[in-house]
Formats: sequence, structure tokens, C-alpha cells
Amino acid sequence: MFEGVLIKAYGGFYYVKKGDEIWECSLRGKFRLGKDTPALVGDRVMITPIKENVGRIDEVLPRKTELFRPAVANIDQAVIVFAVQNPEPNLTLLDRFLVLAETAEIAPLVCLNKGDLLTGRRDHEWLRLYKKVGYPTVIASTKKGEGIDELRQLLVGKTSVFAGPSGVGKSSLLNAVQPGLELKTGDISHKLKRGKHTTRHVELLPLNNGGYVVDSPGFSSLDLPQVNKEDLCYYFPEFATFISECKFNGCLHHHEPQCAIKDAVEKGLIDKERYQNYLAFLLEILQQERRY
Repeated sequence: MFEGVLIKAYGGFYYVKKGDEIWECSLRGKFRLGKDTPALVGDRVMITPIKENVGRIDEVLPRKTELFRPAVANIDQAVIVFAVQNPEPNLTLLDRFLVLAETAEIAPLVCLNKGDLLTGRRDHEWLRLYKKVGYPTVIASTKKGEGIDELRQLLVGKTSVFAGPSGVGKSSLLNAVQPGLELKTGDISHKLKRGKHTTRHVELLPLNNGGYVVDSPGFSSLDLPQVNKEDLCYYFPEFATFISECKFNGCLHHHEPQCAIKDAVEKGLIDKERYQNYLAFLLEILQQERRY
């Protein structure tokens, strides 16, 4: 047997990269029968050769990280792509992606595409907000070629997942980062004001400079991961300075008196919209707890 990296699962076959070779593999019976964890794109797997460049996946090696939507394993970095406009950025959805990355222990990178459309004071304010919170942020424009070199360098040596809503230009960015990928791209639906799905399956793409990127289908909604209500605040980095100043241990920063987070919001030290998103997520978690 030999070790490889699963780069694509499509049509019942699993494609594994070993050096410069691509092996077409099937799954061992126990995986197909659901008796074990199925193989995910990004998994390190052990292959038994059957014939030239054809083999069988007999073992999935332990994962260091795992995402479920998109379904990928062993990711170092989540490149969360939103457009400056067309479609308009949904900051609540962006915060959902950030919480998901934080809970999965995957380093988030905010990439704002279509930077050539960046105009107006409001846009500049929310761009500055996420930088101030501490998230690495790249502003890119595939039309002007801006930010592409910076993004390319941030991908070197890492396995990165590109995630975000449809129509924000994930495939276009990947094509710009590494010309020759020739990923399909789509236009924005003018009627629905959202992107057409252009990526149909999850695929791990090797980069010339080292590392991999995951191209995955876009989507416009995202369920929160399983998070304890007391822990949610730790996935909003700007809260960290104030949490210890709350009067009550286990403060949820909602209805409790003498809450340092609420005071910081009132003083403008924490962004009100980010705090409102925190409260919305907290409500979802409380509702989930009541259902179970």
C-alpha cells in the first residue's frame, strides 16, 4: 500500500494524487456499506494498487480538521470570498462563515472580490471593521489583477478551502491565482441577483507554488455548527478584551446586568451589527437546545 491525497470524488470514483501521478480508486467494501467514515476530499488515504494507476482505498488516515459544507478534510485555511457588490455582501452570512471556521479550528482569511466596484463610504467602513477585528483581509479584482499576487502568496504551502455564496467570483479568483485551471465561471442572474452555480463537485486543486485549494459549490445559507451557548462569544475575537469584566460568570451578553460586552457596544468599542449577529446566532443555539 502507499499513501496519497484524495483530490476528487466524482461519479462513484475517487481520484488520489501520489506525487505527479493520479490514481483512479474505488472504496473498500466497509466504506461503501457505511460501516466506517467515508473518504472526504482532502483526506490522506492508503491505497492498494490493482493495476496501472488503478487502486482501492483501504484506509483513511486520521484527520486534523473536517468541514461538512463543503465536505472536506485536513484544511489549514478557509478563504471566505464575498463580492464588494453584485451580489451585495451579506455580512450576517460572512459572520456565519467566520464562526464556522473558528469552531473547526481553521484559520479564516476574508477575501473581498470585485474590488474595482468598491465605492462609497459605507463599503469602506465595513472593510475596515473586519481588519480591525483581526481577520486577514485581501481586496482583489480579477478584472484589474489587483490583490492576486498577495492572495497567491497566502496560499503557498497550505491546503485552503474557497467558500462563499454563488456569484462572488471564487472560480474566477482561482483562475487568476493559477492561470490554466480553466474553472467554469458564471454570470449573476439579474432577476434573482445571485450567482449561478458553476462548480458541481468538490475538488482539491494542486498549486504550482505548493499547497492545494478546494473549489466547491457556492451556497447562500449556512447552519451554525454545534456550539455551546456559553462558548459562542469566544468566536467573536473583539469580545475577548471585555469578557472577563462581566459581573457574572457564564454571562451570555444578552439580558444580564453589568455586562461589559453590552457596555462596549454602547461605547462604540464593539460594532453594533456584529453584536446583533451574535445575538441572532445565540437565539438559534438556544432554540436548538430547546428542541433536543
